Amino acid sequence: MARILGVEIPNEKKVFIGLTYIYGIGRSIANKIIKATGVNPDKRVKDLTEEEIGKISNFVQQNFKIEGDLRREISGNIARLVDINCYRGLRHKRSLPVRGQRTRTNARTRKGPRKTVGVIRDKAARKAIKAKIKEGES
Repeated sequence: MARILGVEIPNEKKVFIGLTYIYGIGRSIANKIIKATGVNPDKRVKDLTEEEIGKISNFVQQNFKIEGDLRREISGNIARLVDINCYRGLRHKRSLPVRGQRTRTNARTRKGPRKTVGVIRDKAARKAIKAKIKEGES
């Protein structure tokens, strides 16, 4: 496995796909990196020379924010929104969708699994729950 900027990249992948394993680099940026450094896009990661790996890592370090720096910047932006109590900050704080999606249905990824609230019709189950509640109080 090749190591570019502290990230292990699988050997069998093509270079432009392998670069997407770095946080903050998608396919379009990976293609820009390959064009700028002059690396053959059809090459596999295992076939890269040390010189080519050095070119790629230098170009990425000079032109893009990636990995830890990018994560830190994003979390800082979210913290700022929460601190100033703007609408987006409140949505982040309450773990609700931030970008205007509906929440009456859907939004399960953000909200988590359903918390069912309702009537328990089975008398035996109702007694068991009441007993648990009484144990918790005492």
